[in-house]
Amino acid sequence: MDTNIVGVGVGITDRFRSVVEEKVGRIEHLAPRATVLEVKVTHRSYRNGRMEDDTVELTLDGKGPVVRAEATDADKFAALDLAVDKISEQVRRAKEKRVDARNHPRGARFEKGTGELSGIDVEPASVDVLRAVATGEVPIQSSAEDEQDYSPVVIRQKEFDAEWMTAEDAVDRMELVGHDFFLFIDARTDHPSVVYRRKGWDYGVIALGTQAPPAAQVAS
Repeated sequence: MDTNIVGVGVGITDRFRSVVEEKVGRIEHLAPRATVLEVKVTHRSYRNGRMEDDTVELTLDGKGPVVRAEATDADKFAALDLAVDKISEQVRRAKEKRVDARNHPRGARFEKGTGELSGIDVEPASVDVLRAVATGEVPIQSSAEDEQDYSPVVIRQKEFDAEWMTAEDAVDRMELVGHDFFLFIDARTDHPSVVYRRKGWDYGVIALGTQAPPAAQVAS
């Protein structure tokens, strides 16, 4: 496993590198599929008289999820020990979860040898019941009315009174209500039309060829 050590505000000594290499063996034993261990040491100084400290961040990368851990202490070697303990515990827990998932899989399981279905609260129909359904002894209940009314697409309908206005007024109304389009009757042509917003500040108008009845007739 490759090890990369970076220091921020602090120099990385040979002694620290040797200690990191000793810790790597422990992590490799728990995560043999890991390929890279990133070690970042950050030294912080405070103006309010607070004691300086070092934060060690560990990032374990490779085949599988990325694992991270960090710890802070006045001594970077102590922070390293704490961070290694944390990341080792995370890797250990993840490994135990994978083993438990293999030994106790969740969901439905079908045993080819016995034909049993387990892991799901459903009892399969017996051969006699399946034969009775297939031969018509047990009729299949279905509602033709429900099937006719069913639609996978939900269509919501709204109805508004027709309004005559210019395309310019329709654009102003559309911006006022905050919609991307607005339906109206073009006062110049009496054609049902819709204005819509295009990219930028451009607008478009779509009109039907059929004229709408006059406004006085609609009002009556």
